[in-house]
Amino acid sequence: MLHFTREGAAPADVAIENIVVGGMTALDEAAIHHHLEEMRAIGVKMPDTFPFFFRISAGFLTQADRIQVLGTDSSGEVEAVVVSLDDGLWLTVGSDHTDRKVEAYSINVSKQMCPKIVGRSAWRFAEVSGHWDRLIIRSWTTQGGTRALYQEGTLGSMRHPDDLMPRYLGPGKPWPPRTVLFCGTIGAMGPLAHSDRFDMEIEDPVLGRKIAHGYAIEALPRLD
Repeated sequence: MLHFTREGAAPADVAIENIVVGGMTALDEAAIHHHLEEMRAIGVKMPDTFPFFFRISAGFLTQADRIQVLGTDSSGEVEAVVVSLDDGLWLTVGSDHTDRKVEAYSINVSKQMCPKIVGRSAWRFAEVSGHWDRLIIRSWTTQGGTRALYQEGTLGSMRHPDDLMPRYLGPGKPWPPRTVLFCGTIGAMGPLAHSDRFDMEIEDPVLGRKIAHGYAIEALPRLD
């Protein structure tokens, strides 16, 4: 059960039934083709069309302050997340935490290896839809006590949820209640990196507000 505080509405408790993670959702298709070929060159099997979508087990979604992962091969990535509640669509921040070692041989399996983390606050999606391209997402990693900016950029480089949702469901179909959509991420400022902590935020500079969340990462020992 997730709990959201919401601007302009009562808090909401919801048991999420479906998690959908969007991949290759950037607007620069030439860059996407280049990245797909890079991944295929190192042996990663990639879908032939994009954007593509992964269904994730609903039990992987959490608002926890701490997660446990296997080994030190995983990393977070900040995303805008659309949450479908009984009274409509809401927006929060999230992290599609992913095992990069597993991703090298199966993206589908890697997406099922780690929790998916979302914030505890949400904005009504209709309030930000019109200035989606001005929203900013950021993340920071903390490793060995050193905090560093890891990702930062506007959502103007990403497909709008109104574009993504019909691509997944088909034209004219309503987004199902109790479903979340991870809308895709932006590039990291350096190499993908495991960390002791991952902090993230989405900023709305038009209405002057932010949603932030962070979580510690405990690496469980591997036997291999």
